[in-house]
Amino acid sequence: MKLTVNDLFLLSQCAISAAYQAGRLIAEKSYHPITVNTKQGGESLASQVVTEVDHLSQDIILQILLPTCERFDLALLSEERPDNRQRLEKDYFWCIDPLDGTLPFIESIPGYAVSIALVSRDGEAHLGVIYDPVEQTLYHAIKGHGAFCNSKPLKLKTIAPASDQKLTFITDRSFADFPLFDTVRAELNVIALDLGYAGSTLLLQGGAAMNACLVLEKQAACYFKFPKIQPGGGSVWDYAATACLFHEAGAITRDIAGNPLPLNDPDSTFMNHCGVVYTSHLGLAERIINLYAQLKAN
Repeated sequence: MKLTVNDLFLLSQCAISAAYQAGRLIAEKSYHPITVNTKQGGESLASQVVTEVDHLSQDIILQILLPTCERFDLALLSEERPDNRQRLEKDYFWCIDPLDGTLPFIESIPGYAVSIALVSRDGEAHLGVIYDPVEQTLYHAIKGHGAFCNSKPLKLKTIAPASDQKLTFITDRSFADFPLFDTVRAELNVIALDLGYAGSTLLLQGGAAMNACLVLEKQAACYFKFPKIQPGGGSVWDYAATACLFHEAGAITRDIAGNPLPLNDPDSTFMNHCGVVYTSHLGLAERIINLYAQLKAN
């Protein structure tokens, strides 16, 4: 069934309510000792750790969203549940990360969030909701109807590069182990200088959702992840909500080949094979894509 505009607005309110309630639980639990377990995931520590809070957050979200699955014939994909592959059969599916950035949460540092998206079978995000329990900030977007931060319209401004401002590059901490880390770091600085900035800053931090939102806050910024052979590199639930947010804010999301992000790959929920680029600057996205192509060629 094709969802109407009214359906999307109703579902967005359900997702916002779920994110708020899960976020409140996460905030409360952040003050208490946390038992950390491991699960089968990617090759990075971030994809293997899980806590009771991940599951409790998921329970709250599903309590609100499961009734919508029956009413609107939606499939469901959530990080802490097996993929039943109904996402490949139904017209839309909920795509949920109940605690994106579990590693920062365990370490009691900012960079974690609740992330909920509604994705169509062809891999297009129609709703995106991200809630930051630390700053109590809610980002949400509805396809064709804009992006919002704490209910205020979120639209990028055209800002010229400043010679006294540094360009910020953001990725996760595992990038420190990238074999060509020093080469890439130097090339990022060259890109920043070429674009008219006073050099670059590289941040290795948080979960995918908050890293992407930081780009929208800074605007003179880029969040990227290069492809890798090993399983991991984020999953569809890490990127679906922010893909909608960026599109509606007038920003850019691409894989490392310059294509739209594959948000419903039949082969896997992992996205290690494609990499990601998030930025508000088309020329910057192209430079990162070209940088990876050069690294691969050499």
